Amino acid sequence: MYLHIGEDTLVRTSEIIAILDKESTGFSDVLEEFLKRQNLDVVHLSKKQYKSIVITTDQVYYSPLAAGTLKKRSQKISVQEFIL
Repeated sequence: MYLHIGEDTLVRTSEIIAILDKESTGFSDVLEEFLKRQNLDVVHLSKKQYKSIVITTDQVYYSPLAAGTLKKRSQKISVQEFIL
């Protein structure tokens, strides 16, 4: 299944490694270093401030949608898959 992460962008749920809140990035030196090294593979989906970071197997997305919203959407998809 796919998850809409903002600005007409869909990501395969099987490729998502993590969905992080913007505020949580400042608490980890390792995460900050990882994001600095990923500059070439970063896609900015937000025209203004981003609210969350979606890390996939291939890229890092800065999403305008909140991490909680993305979590709810991904859980809704999981329930739909189970019903089908």
